Amino acid sequence: MSLVRLQEVSKSFGDVRAVDGVSFSIDRGEVVGFLGPNGAGKTTTMRLITRALEPDSGGIEIGGSPVSEDPAETRRRIGYLPETNPLYPDMLVGEFLTFVARLRGIEESRIQDRIDPAVAQTGIGDVYYRPIGHLSKGFRQRVGLAQAILSEPDILILDEPTEGLDPNQRVEIRKLITRLGADHTVLLSTHVMQEVQAVCDRLLIIHQGRIIADGGVDKLLAGDDRGVQVTVEIDAEPGALRKALEALPSVDRVLETPDSGSRARFVVVGADSADPRPEVFELARDRGWMLWEMRVEKEDLEQFFRNLTESDS
Repeated sequence: MSLVRLQEVSKSFGDVRAVDGVSFSIDRGEVVGFLGPNGAGKTTTMRLITRALEPDSGGIEIGGSPVSEDPAETRRRIGYLPETNPLYPDMLVGEFLTFVARLRGIEESRIQDRIDPAVAQTGIGDVYYRPIGHLSKGFRQRVGLAQAILSEPDILILDEPTEGLDPNQRVEIRKLITRLGADHTVLLSTHVMQEVQAVCDRLLIIHQGRIIADGGVDKLLAGDDRGVQVTVEIDAEPGALRKALEALPSVDRVLETPDSGSRARFVVVGADSADPRPEVFELARDRGWMLWEMRVEKEDLEQFFRNLTESDS
């Protein structure tokens, strides 16, 4: 059974359809990247899962139970770090975590038992007795993550957790999310493609309120449904090589590349999901052409994202 399940969830604000029939599920132990352009519906979807907003239609389940049946239990099972980290700058870190624990309904006798591991996991022990307002942005984000895991949630929902951090702080928060991902299911919204590739097992892309891509990061980038792209460099007359490549059954099209001197170089795109490399190798062998290079070209995540979200803009 999936830990989180959305089925045909929609939400409108006036005439604006922010979330339009969204369906997906997340299994236990997954770290899922949630990408989309500004205004695509990411934050609205996260707020619907946490019950900060109510859907107009559709169903949301946590652990097989509708979130509307027991709101308090739903909130206990979810750790949420919104894009705007809700901290009280005048409180000491320890005071704030105690305050949040009481709000979550954690028994007084168990509060410190919940705070201690959260502090250890997020590495904020050295600032535990400092005012939150005196902390760097990186440490404030760590405090936000600590409050999110206080109730020992089943899933962590993190909305742009590295926004506004410097490069060093981003790296530290990524490492922290990776460690948290070992013990929690995570839904991570971010605009930073490196974070998705470094942290996430799976990718969801939302555009104009609809899910337009869902799958493992490597599988999506491999382009299984678009045909393998292979750069080939062969010591042959370019015109003859191109004609021979275009005649191969596994080849959809042949693209030009920058001149490589005396050797011909082309990008060969496989037909459907075909890998043209075996036929290219046989062609070079049969014609007596020297094969210098044959390399699979993988689309990077940023280009993949742009191709999907610009096509309908």
